[in-house]
Amino acid sequence: MGLLSKPQKTKSPLEKAEEKFLHSSREYLTDKDFTKVKQALEFTKSAHENIRRKSGDPFVIHPILCAFRISELRLDTNTVVAALLHDTLEDTDVSSREIRSRFGSDVLSMVEAVTKLSNIRIKKSWFPLRKDDREEISEMERQAETLRKMLIAMSKDVRVIFIKLSDKIHNLETLKYLPKDKQERIATEAIDIFAPIAGRLGMGEWKGLLEDLSFPFVSPDEFSKVKKMAIPQIKERERYLQKIAAKTKRMLEIAGFKSEIGFRAKKWYSLYKKLEKYDWEIVKIYDLIAIRIIVDNIEQCYGVLGTIHGEWRPLIGRIKDYVALPKPNGYRSIHTTVFCDDGKIVEFQIRTKDMNYQAEFGVASHWIYEENKSSRKPNKDELKWIDDFYQIQKDLKTPEDLIASFKMDLFEDRIFVFTPAGDVKDLPKGATPVDFAYSIHSDLGNKCSGSKVNGKIASLDSKLQNGDIVEILKRENAKPRPDWLKFVKTEQARAQIKKVVKNRL
Repeated sequence: MGLLSKPQKTKSPLEKAEEKFLHSSREYLTDKDFTKVKQALEFTKSAHENIRRKSGDPFVIHPILCAFRISELRLDTNTVVAALLHDTLEDTDVSSREIRSRFGSDVLSMVEAVTKLSNIRIKKSWFPLRKDDREEISEMERQAETLRKMLIAMSKDVRVIFIKLSDKIHNLETLKYLPKDKQERIATEAIDIFAPIAGRLGMGEWKGLLEDLSFPFVSPDEFSKVKKMAIPQIKERERYLQKIAAKTKRMLEIAGFKSEIGFRAKKWYSLYKKLEKYDWEIVKIYDLIAIRIIVDNIEQCYGVLGTIHGEWRPLIGRIKDYVALPKPNGYRSIHTTVFCDDGKIVEFQIRTKDMNYQAEFGVASHWIYEENKSSRKPNKDELKWIDDFYQIQKDLKTPEDLIASFKMDLFEDRIFVFTPAGDVKDLPKGATPVDFAYSIHSDLGNKCSGSKVNGKIASLDSKLQNGDIVEILKRENAKPRPDWLKFVKTEQARAQIKKVVKNRL
């Protein structure tokens, strides 16, 4: 009779978190950098020892899982270390000096920045007659200052925002352990502020996570309604798309294309917003599940598009080429919607592996770890919009102005239009030629007398569309008109017009 094997010991949540994090880090870091990460892990475990979260789990699980998400992005060593340490200054006796001496100034800078984001303090100048009591601050005022702090942090080092977004995602994953009022407040902040910022940074995967984790707490009834309506449709579509995906794979092989083909259902909150737009008629949503085709290069993207259109008839106006004209956040892909077998409408998304990674992780994909470059500063050119936007916000005094400006300039849908020389300008949806003029230079906006859009004279209050070529007609003695304030969309244009009009009075 053989010896009985000893029963396997069940791993604790902390052991599971550590194992997952170390495995992810080990996959891409050098021995030297992995050693630094392990030292930071032991340091943060010691610092948070005996502290527990509302769930009852050891607190240190939180920074470990935040750092795990950062390591999944393959970000530099210092960002991983800063994610491990991001709560030490706020919640433990660890000092800034100790972090600097052990892990360096770059890590300390990020940890301090994340700590500042966690300790929002409203300016007393906004509340001259009462105390600066955080619990009494209205939702709008709290969000306005959160936004301002986020923008300052992004303008200095966008890696800080990666850590904060990771922190927010894990907090949302454990939100059920908090009181109901806190659940709603934290989820609302995530869906109103953090998710749009992730989207603006091109981090589609994290944006979707933030929204879907928040949605049940912000709008539980709508969440249940969406799931009840969509789940039967999704199951039916999946069965159909499995056949279409297999057929597409064979077609592409015959045409000589190597490809990866899959499909993914639309995320819950994104589906909810689209259902609202289409009066809750789910049959009108063609990308409930889209087929995604990954190929090796750009030439193959267009070749695959031709093959699909050779088999199935495309819907007019539903072909979107974000490869030739990327979205302002860097998103690139070709989308086409076609009448497939049995007349059913299907959306295909065609992209390369690099484009797919960019679509999911946005600007973070530019800071992927490279051996012998354990810490890389962000490329300021790629994030120029943050600096430009920050300069505009500095003059806004009230929370109402700040929130309105953020909603329009940062969180609204974006369009991209061209100068006659082919330079791209990124503007909010609904922007006008006047907004375009001021986006180029304040002097051009101030002396704007007319405009041409795609070679034709257009009124200054006309709404620009994606891909428009805009030419501003300039006259030296022209001046901004007060009625422009009724139609301009950007804070940059609004501020300049007000300034000139005020000086004329």
